[in-house]
Amino acid sequence: MGLFSFIKNAGAKVFGIGKTDAEEAAEAAEAAAEAKLKAETAAAGKLEETISDLQLKVENLKVHINDDLATISGMAYDQATKEKVVLVVGNTEGIATVDDQMTVEHVEPEAQFHTVVSGDTLGKIAKKFYGNAMKYPVIFEANKPMLKDPDLIYPGQVLRIPHLD
Repeated sequence: MGLFSFIKNAGAKVFGIGKTDAEEAAEAAEAAAEAKLKAETAAAGKLEETISDLQLKVENLKVHINDDLATISGMAYDQATKEKVVLVVGNTEGIATVDDQMTVEHVEPEAQFHTVVSGDTLGKIAKKFYGNAMKYPVIFEANKPMLKDPDLIYPGQVLRIPHLD
């Protein structure tokens, strides 16, 4: 009668062994989604740990990551703490957007935010916002403990610029 050719990975599974290409693709997609969820959960846990290590007072802190979006919830002690938590999370590689769902126990005026550009120094930023470059320690203090040295800022980093009293 002759030799007939068929597509090996198509058709019914009569013998109960092997998988179709579609089944293998679906399983691979499911495994990739599980791995992504596991990685995002681990990253969220690491951010929660970092915030705790920085001794930022937030009750019931919860960070959830979905792709490049981080959602933060909990009750911050004050506005400065809330803003610092947003900065810790937002200044993390892979995070493009922070959805701040936190509440504040002790309400204060909100600070401004500044994205560092090439050539910026805390002095230049202080001159821009306060009219006096010598006010740079105010910005440095407002961004502790994330900043360890006033000379170590980098382009793309977002900083808190608090209101002067």
